[in-house]
Amino acid sequence: MLMTTTTAIEGRPVSRYLGIVTGEAIIGANVFRDMFAAVRDIVGGRSATYERALGEAREVALKEMEARAQELGANAVIGIDLDYEVLGQANGMLMVSVSGTAVVT
Repeated sequence: MLMTTTTAIEGRPVSRYLGIVTGEAIIGANVFRDMFAAVRDIVGGRSATYERALGEAREVALKEMEARAQELGANAVIGIDLDYEVLGQANGMLMVSVSGTAVVT
C-alpha cells in the first residue's frame, strides 16, 4: 500500500476517496527507561531507548491505519499526519497518532 504525507501521488490520480483512517499507539515509559533517560539528560546526547520506543509506536500506528484503509478497499493513504503527545499521570505515557485519507488510485 502506498502511504504518503502528500495530497497526491504523481502519475496516479485518485479515482475514489474512501474517508479518513487513523491509527494510534500508546506506550508506557517504564522506570528503568526513565532513569536512563534522566542520566542522558544530565550528560547530554540522545536517548536511544526512547527513540526506539517512539519508532516502534509509530510503526504500530501506521500499520493500524494501513489495516483500516485496506478494510475500506483502499490501495493508498494520502495526506498522512503524524502527532506525538504525552499522556497520563505525571506524563508517563507516550502516544503516537496518525491520520490520512484512504483512496483508490
